[in-house]
Amino acid sequence: MYIASISSKKPIEIITKQSEINEETVQNKIDELVENHLVNEDRITLTELGRSSLKVVLAGGVFDIIHPGHIHTLNSAKKLGDVLVVVIATDKTAEKMKKRKPLHTQDQRKMLVDALSTVNLSVIGHEGDIFKTVDLIRPEIIALGYDQVHQEKFIIEGCKKINLEVSVARLQSPIPEVSSSIIEKKYGNNIHDI
Repeated sequence: MYIASISSKKPIEIITKQSEINEETVQNKIDELVENHLVNEDRITLTELGRSSLKVVLAGGVFDIIHPGHIHTLNSAKKLGDVLVVVIATDKTAEKMKKRKPLHTQDQRKMLVDALSTVNLSVIGHEGDIFKTVDLIRPEIIALGYDQVHQEKFIIEGCKKINLEVSVARLQSPIPEVSSSIIEKKYGNNIHDI
């Protein structure tokens, strides 16, 4: 329901795609959620009680070359809550961060991240203001990868400006020697051949 409320997808479409539950079972579960005042009568949006019962985790990155470090980080982020939303950097932001054009477009990178089973939803970020995306998602936890430049204090202060109280988790990698930058350095100009 949470994912449906911030995406253009219908709850039944999301649930039946992510599991082997049939549509009738989903409808019955939604009826139960409405009765328990967790979902509104529209059968799409969460009530305040329903939303407060979820712990949403937000993670972000470029995800141009998905590697084991990304998988570990996203799996660790997912363990922090109930729903994992991943923000994909725009092409312009990716180019600024990586000092090169990304190998894949933002839409291709989103498609790659969407294919990861641990990710509940991915969105392409807003150009120039990360807090516009954070305000849309309204997470309880923001998970930062071990190599991300954002400082926890900057994130917390930015969230306060949009009236959002969050926890920031800096995730560690068991394999810090694997990163997109290291892969790029190893393969140099031949990275497009990978």
